[in-house]
Amino acid sequence: MNSVVEKIAQRAKQAPKRIVLPESDDPRVLHAAEKIVREGYCQIVLLGQPDKVRTAAISEGVDLTDIEIVDHLDNPHREECVQLLYQKRKDRGLTIDGANELLNHPVYYGGAMVGAGLADGMVAGSICPTRDTVRSAIFGVGLAEGNKTVSACSIMVTIVPEVGVDGAVIFADTGVLPRPTVEQLSDIAVASACSCRVLLDTEPLVAMLSYSTKGSAAGREVDRIIDATELAKKKAPDLKIDGELQLDAAIVPAVAQRKAPNSEVAGRANTLIFPDLNAGNIGYKLVERLGKATALGPLLQGLAKPVNDLSRGCSVEDIVLISAITSLQAAGA
Repeated sequence: MNSVVEKIAQRAKQAPKRIVLPESDDPRVLHAAEKIVREGYCQIVLLGQPDKVRTAAISEGVDLTDIEIVDHLDNPHREECVQLLYQKRKDRGLTIDGANELLNHPVYYGGAMVGAGLADGMVAGSICPTRDTVRSAIFGVGLAEGNKTVSACSIMVTIVPEVGVDGAVIFADTGVLPRPTVEQLSDIAVASACSCRVLLDTEPLVAMLSYSTKGSAAGREVDRIIDATELAKKKAPDLKIDGELQLDAAIVPAVAQRKAPNSEVAGRANTLIFPDLNAGNIGYKLVERLGKATALGPLLQGLAKPVNDLSRGCSVEDIVLISAITSLQAAGA
């Protein structure tokens, strides 16, 4: 296990939170739940009809000792979750009947559980599409105070130990917004700084990336990055953030000395904010595939409580690790 991943796992054990896994129909989720509880990363709640879940577990050779099973269709807290979802979404046209119907879907019920304080976080997506995981989070949990944007970050564990924290760097947005506005970019920067602080256990140094460094080029796209940087500073006055910076100026000290000598971030950045999803997604996959980095995520951020999305091709180990990360996020929220 990578040292950065080991640290995340060990820190999750220190304050294990209550994490709901709504997709108990997936054998990978059952195996992951058993391992999570055995390792002590977090407490697990599975959603589904208890008899059906236990039968599936026996068939898979999974021990569900110390794992709670909640029937999302029939339990004492269902009406509470219906009312919560209705109150949060009635201004957008959701009716009581609509809320009740939506909560027949386990992922939406899981989101409502987190919003109601019945769980500390949720991990979903091994079966359901990303849009349902994100919608369940927005509907049931809502956004963090002062934030208007849901985005995603990835922890990139690189083979360059001098960068970030033992080679680990936060990339964002890597999964949600195709073309963020100036305000959304500023929200992404502030949320990513929080992710860096919680997940890498270090002070965030945020670089707003561009094809220009400190006026080396000009144009509307450069202005967008500069404006987003200034807005992020207003939202989080104590945050160490700088932009516009090219990637090399952000992470290579010698380049930073030439291009941005007065910056407290340049050359030392551990949190990289890309100008749009094209750049963010391509960037993290380039570093992963050609730079032999390990990518953890994308992880949702900007929510009042943590909800994370899985790839439908995820492994049992992926579910275990993302659940540990979600528990850690919940402890740091």
